[in-house]
Amino acid sequence: MFMLNSSIGRKFIQAISGAFLILFLLLHATINFFSVIDSFTGKFGIAAADEKLFTAGDGLFKLGCDFMSTPVISIMVPVLALGFLVHIGFGIWLSVLNIKARGGVKRYEVASKAKADSWSAKNMVVLGLVILGLIAFHLTHFWAKMQLPELFGIGNYENNPYLLLVTTFGNPWILAVYLLWFVAIFLHLIHGFWSMFQTVGWDGKVWFKRLKVIGVIVAALIVLMFVATGINAAIQAPNFL
Repeated sequence: MFMLNSSIGRKFIQAISGAFLILFLLLHATINFFSVIDSFTGKFGIAAADEKLFTAGDGLFKLGCDFMSTPVISIMVPVLALGFLVHIGFGIWLSVLNIKARGGVKRYEVASKAKADSWSAKNMVVLGLVILGLIAFHLTHFWAKMQLPELFGIGNYENNPYLLLVTTFGNPWILAVYLLWFVAIFLHLIHGFWSMFQTVGWDGKVWFKRLKVIGVIVAALIVLMFVATGINAAIQAPNFL
């Protein structure tokens, strides 16, 4: 198959899967940031005891979590998981092929314009593996207590996402680990964003510089929303627990 047997095809799959994950991160970060908005509107922690979706009076973050629990989004969970596996698998595969082709340990081949780029551009696989490891850590705090019981009936379902937020981020050590994770995501995204467009041909002299700037802005927006969510939950924790 051309997509698997050619370098261009493999990089195209990597780019498309990366674009899919960036959109998910943007959606996920936005819904999480709703909890910060709730803290200013006085609705942080307000979640009805019933298990109905979109209960009147719920905080904005709870409504966002309800949206993520709708059947259409739930169907996307295995697609999302597949996207992660494809992106990580192809990233490692491309790196191995590049190491063999170049006869040395030079990670993540990019076009000549990016040879002198940042540390993140040269260590995408390292960052990807760090992010992957912390994803498992993250899933034990949220997905395992919300989506897993809903989808497979495993474990105890927690209907109040605010409680999960403050319980998790109220622990200083866990908060510190998450902040390091967010830094890794930022470093991964600032290279991955423009590299994605470069792969599909948007690599002209003018647009190359613009895409790098846009990539930093998008990565910063996503990560700052995650950071704000974690720090806000830590601040709210003493009054909530």
